[in-house]
Amino acid sequence: MTQIEAPDRDSSRMSRPAANEPWDESPEPEIASADLTAEQIARLNHGALRLLARLVLVQLVAVVAVVLVAWGWAGAAAAVSALVGAGSYALPNVLFALRLMFSAVGVGKASPVTFFLGEFLKLGATAALLVLGVSLAGGALVWPALIAGLIVALKSHYALSLFKSS
Repeated sequence: MTQIEAPDRDSSRMSRPAANEPWDESPEPEIASADLTAEQIARLNHGALRLLARLVLVQLVAVVAVVLVAWGWAGAAAAVSALVGAGSYALPNVLFALRLMFSAVGVGKASPVTFFLGEFLKLGATAALLVLGVSLAGGALVWPALIAGLIVALKSHYALSLFKSS
């Protein structure tokens, strides 16, 4: 029968592992960070600017399309309602995209805080524009057209993936 040794009663004393064990306390080697050159940063910014411009363009085309469809289907009141719905999201989104574009070319400081603050302001402006549009339109508002316009403006960026070149 083998004898089991009792553990050391003094838990404050720990023996150091040998130098060849994998949990050695020697300092870890430093990993070199990937520094980007100015040319690489310019190329990335150019790609981001093109994507933002395409997103804005697709959204504006979708807004025009939903307004024209609403006009053809239900008349001028529906077209105005669709414009209120789509415009209440598209206008703050275009302004936010312009802010991001200015940050990419070096005008203004870009950081995660400014991005999320911009998103928060964009959503607040969308809600405010919707409330303003509904209050100004009164009884002439065509709710299905407003909701359709809002949904088209919100989801128009998915159309960009249909025509993605690379």
